[in-house]
Parts: sequence; structure tokens; C-alpha cells
Amino acid sequence: MPAYFPSGIIINVSAVILGGIAGALLGPKLPKDLRTTLNLIFGACSMTMGISYIVKLQTLPALMLAIIVGTAVGHLVHLESGISGVAAKLQGPVSALVRSEPSGDMSEDEWMSRYIAAVVLFCASGTGIFGALQSGLNGDQSILISKAILDFFTAAIFAADLGFMTPLIGIPQAVIMAVLFVLAGVIMPLTNEVMMGDFRACGGVLMLCTGFRICGIKCFPIANMLPAMVLIMPFSWMFADLILPLIG
Repeated sequence: MPAYFPSGIIINVSAVILGGIAGALLGPKLPKDLRTTLNLIFGACSMTMGISYIVKLQTLPALMLAIIVGTAVGHLVHLESGISGVAAKLQGPVSALVRSEPSGDMSEDEWMSRYIAAVVLFCASGTGIFGALQSGLNGDQSILISKAILDFFTAAIFAADLGFMTPLIGIPQAVIMAVLFVLAGVIMPLTNEVMMGDFRACGGVLMLCTGFRICGIKCFPIANMLPAMVLIMPFSWMFADLILPLIG
């Protein structure tokens, strides 16, 4: 496999960092009602993107099992509380370093809930994961470059309330994308159209739940749901190639 330069990943991560910095700087100058409206609008956009991915579903039993088992695994390993703990430890030093506090009148729980939603949205979206795999497999950077445009404004919207912790999300995002970039030559040949459709649908469920959480409708444990993204492909293969042919 030829070696490709991860320019799409660099552009996407840079967009998150720069958008986060811009939003943190401009956030205090924006009216509170405008920040609230923008968050609601983006929550609706997240739900819309999630639905657009869910319709690509190929194997419903695989998706249901992956979500249920993945969420149980995430809960047992305390994935969401672990992310919350790391964010809480970093929040004080970062705020002191830049002499800034997150804007808005959010409580600590509200701030943490929204921050976890941002982490999941940037680090575990189906578009980002698929884009990183495509970048590593055939050098196609177009998906990540297109995503970078959206991520810049998304990060700015989040940072208006979350402050300078938002640009730090670019660090785990870069690590995850870099790993996928390197492993693309191993992962992609093992997949097929059905598995990729179910994978996108699983990411869509997470984006839909993220939108509900951003809008304050229902606080889904989206960080605990992340293991479903790892389980969906083997479950999809198991149902499509082994179980369904036997019962069909």
C-alpha cells in the first residue's frame, strides 16, 4: 500500500482547534440568547445528520445488539465518568492559564454534559472515522476537508459556552484519526458494503443521541455508548453472513 500524507487529518484537527479558540475569545461578547439559540440549532443539525446516517442501516439486529452491549460495556468500565474526571482536572488549569472562564450561566453538571457531547461529536462521528480510513487507504482527503469546514463553526459554537477547553478536543481527535489512518490498510479490506452501512448507522444513532443531549431533551450516556462503534462491524458480519442465512 502506498504511503499517504495525512493532510486531511491535519486540516480537520486544525479546524477544531482554531474554531475552538475563536469561539472562546468571542463567546463572552455574544448575547446569551444567541448562544442558546445556536446550541439548539446545532443540536437539531446533529440529530438531522444522525438520521441521514441511520437510513443507511442494513442489519437492524446487529445495530440493536451493538448499541445494547456497547453501552453496557461503556457503563461497566465507567467510560463517561472517566472522561468527566479528566475534563474536570484540566478545566481549572486551562482556565487559569488563559485567565478565562467558560461563558454563560451553566452549572458544573451542565458544563460537563455539554463538554462530553462535544468530545463524542468530534472524536466519534461516522464521517470522521470513515474519512480517516479513506485517507489512509487511498489518499482521499476530500471527506475530512469537507468535514473541517463544518467542524470549525461547530467548535466555535461549543467554545462560546465551554471556553478554552474546546480546542483541547483536537488532541484525542488527532490520536483517534491517526490510529485509523495507520490501520486503514488492515481494516478496510475486511469490510463490505453491509458492514459499512451498519457502521454509519451506528454513528448516526450516537449523533442523534448527542443532538438530544445538546438540546437538553434527554441526557443519553453517549460516552458510554462509544464501544458500540467497535462492536458494530463484527456484529454486522455475524448477522449478515452467519445467522441470517441460517434462519432465512
